[in-house]
Amino acid sequence: MNLKRKQLVWIGIVVSVGMIVLWEFVAKPASASNQGIDPVKGAPIVVVARSPIENVMTLSGEFRPYQQVDVHAKVAGYIKRIYVDVGDHVTAGQVLAVLEVPELNAQVAGAKADIHRDQDAIRRAESEIKRAESTHSAYHAAYTRLKQASAARPGLIAEQELDDSQAKDQEAEAQIESARAALSESQSQLVVAEADLDRLSALEDYSRITAPFTGVVTKRYADTGALIQAGTASSTQSMPVVQLAEWSRLRLVVPVPESAVPFMQIGNEIQVHVAALQRDFNGRISRFADSLSDETRTMHTEIDVENPDQTLKEGMYAEVRLTVLRKQNALTVPVQALQGGDQRYVLALDDQNRVHKQEVEIGEQDSTRVEILRGLVDQELVISANQSSFQPGEIVKPRLVADMPAGKQDYMGGEK
Repeated sequence: MNLKRKQLVWIGIVVSVGMIVLWEFVAKPASASNQGIDPVKGAPIVVVARSPIENVMTLSGEFRPYQQVDVHAKVAGYIKRIYVDVGDHVTAGQVLAVLEVPELNAQVAGAKADIHRDQDAIRRAESEIKRAESTHSAYHAAYTRLKQASAARPGLIAEQELDDSQAKDQEAEAQIESARAALSESQSQLVVAEADLDRLSALEDYSRITAPFTGVVTKRYADTGALIQAGTASSTQSMPVVQLAEWSRLRLVVPVPESAVPFMQIGNEIQVHVAALQRDFNGRISRFADSLSDETRTMHTEIDVENPDQTLKEGMYAEVRLTVLRKQNALTVPVQALQGGDQRYVLALDDQNRVHKQEVEIGEQDSTRVEILRGLVDQELVISANQSSFQPGEIVKPRLVADMPAGKQDYMGGEK
């Protein structure tokens, strides 16, 4: 019996020791101070703060020449000489080509001859006027003397002689008027001849084809000896001589979507990025169509970009960043801190770092931040990620994932 009793005692001791060990590992876990493990779960948080918020839209476009034109000849002729080729830089008024127009030269010579003829006719008419005035003066003096003598001594001068003298006086006066009319006609013919010469001379000047503006020759259509038709002839398909483009300033054409149209204003400066050159250029909104395309629902917009060193080329693609929203000093949080669908909320922390669900009303939004209109205050803490890992009422240890404003260092867990 004693042996059996001792066995029971030892069994009781072993069971008691086992129960104590089990209690140590299950009912009484190791303390955080002894094991170095914090029993509070860490949470990534951000600080609700005021900051500018802006919404930027990136649009792509293609550079086009500021001006581009096919240079035609106004008169028909053969190219006597062409002075430019593709890639040549020319200035306004520079001669590009000269045409040979023999028949036009003959017409100019004929117009000059007509002017000389009319000038001779004027001189003859002026001489005729002087002769007629001299004749009229003699006849008028003779008639005056006869008339005075007849009045002084009636019957001394025969009436027939007096009438003949008066007729000659009147005829001489009429010849003066006729000579003056001939002079006026000759003068009118001279004006017509001079106008015709001016017209032909202008056409002759058009045989020298000049650059209408400063630019670059982008195409050459004709060579020496080619027949060029007049560009004003509607019945013929005239061939241009060269194509000229202005590249010192370019037009960047971008399609602006309907949502951004209200923000377009003439004169606004805009940054232009050219990926091919890895450079940014300054541009200015210069013009837009003021109407939307029915097919694309976009508005044709042109941005002028200065290109004095000819770095930019026609056809290059570029991107512009169009700011459609800018709001200063808005109360914001990161976009990823928002939760919910129709009713938006965040997981915020109170003074004891206890998680609670806070409904919010949002305003404007950009790519990274969203404006909070109601529900949060400045410097409040919200969980920024992994919100599904946290439950309302749970106490967490804040772990800042963004710059923390002054005054919130106590939330880092050491001094709170």
